[in-house]
Amino acid sequence: MDDKQIIALFLARSEDAIEESAKKYGAYCRSIAFHILQNEADTDECLNDTYHTAWNRIPPHIPNNLAAFLGKITRNIALRRYEKENALKRGGGETDLIFEELAECLISENDTETALSETLARDAINRFLRSLPTKKRRIFLRRYWYMSEIAEIAEDFHMTKSAVKTSLLRMREALYEHLIKEGILDETK
Repeated sequence: MDDKQIIALFLARSEDAIEESAKKYGAYCRSIAFHILQNEADTDECLNDTYHTAWNRIPPHIPNNLAAFLGKITRNIALRRYEKENALKRGGGETDLIFEELAECLISENDTETALSETLARDAINRFLRSLPTKKRRIFLRRYWYMSEIAEIAEDFHMTKSAVKTSLLRMREALYEHLIKEGILDETK
């Protein structure tokens, strides 16, 4: 079933919309959630929340790209669940490592008051991503949007783990410089 037909089911308030969404995008959404949560039970709950949220948002919203719409919902729910679960118990894990890698590119709580709006920061990051060659952009997104492991990225892009790590390091450094140039970050911090 194509996306327009699935969206039509949502608009008609047919519960088949959830079933068809799960058939077409369930593996995709599961992959996003599991990379963040690293737990099957939490991933299952996240997927249920994803379909419930999609049900509540369509209508009034009618997505242009159903995969991106569901993927974004899944990612946001998984990140909120991860933050909630890890507020009490800090530990290892891929998500902690990813946030650690990006720490200097993220706006800290102290900078929030003086930083430009989130929209300006998002736009600056999008401009940075568009400036990257396709392969580098895909590697960056796989790591920092989909939260894929280094080994998985290396395998998928036929690279060594070391080459992936080096590429990500250089892209983080370039992003940091770009955000300073755009006025999003203060280079004295």
